Amino acid sequence: DTEGLLKIKEENQKHYRRAQRHQEKKEKIQKHNRKLGDLVEKKTYDLKTQYEHLANLRRSHILELTSVIFPIEEVKTSMRDPADVSSESDNAMTSSTVSKLAEARRTTYLSGRWVCDDHNGDTSISITGPWIILPNNGDYSAYYSWVEEKKTTQGPDMEHNNPAHTISAALCYATQLVNTLSLILDVNLPKKLCNRQVKTQQRKHEFCGENLSRHRFTRAVKKLNANILHLCFSQHVNLDLLHPLHTLRNLMYLVSPDTENLGR
Repeated sequence: DTEGLLKIKEENQKHYRRAQRHQEKKEKIQKHNRKLGDLVEKKTYDLKTQYEHLANLRRSHILELTSVIFPIEEVKTSMRDPADVSSESDNAMTSSTVSKLAEARRTTYLSGRWVCDDHNGDTSISITGPWIILPNNGDYSAYYSWVEEKKTTQGPDMEHNNPAHTISAALCYATQLVNTLSLILDVNLPKKLCNRQVKTQQRKHEFCGENLSRHRFTRAVKKLNANILHLCFSQHVNLDLLHPLHTLRNLMYLVSPDTENLGR
């Protein structure tokens, strides 16, 4: 029994010494982990600082881009039809008669249906200048209506006021701006839209050159709206401000200086 007891004591001493070595190794590992934790924390802080610096650079580039090259502003077309003023001054006409006459003057029979072509009192969004605007409500039916019914119209005044040219120019600039923003923000767009005019038919700009059919035009507008919404989501734009059909208004909210997360 005494020999067995001594043997057990020797084994216990061996285990104790081994436990001490393991404890020392454990302390070394914990010390190393603390060093790595401090290093990771420092690197994380440096990375966060670099991200903030990069976001500020992106933000300044975007604000400069949208203030110098692609300014986007809200345009209120509050001009009134002179016929409305003369009708209202005529005491012999009732209010219902005036409203019906005004509605009749502002409708046109195009493509087998009656289309309202009046924008008096509406709000539009301009890009690159007050003369290149898009309707605020996202209704671009005037484009294919003019393409289908008035493409043979001649005269400088009619060409200048042709909504097909204005709408296509605004969408063209919007596409170019969106593609540039995706490069600055390093965000991959879900839809591919070419923003330059090239010779090959496959790489031709969607909104420039020849007049698009209704199907191709609607498809291109949907792709552009999807790209703009994707950018808005990536920059955490307030969802209550967005509408899937408001092309330039969504873009205006995206590049607004009030967008806190612009450049993230």
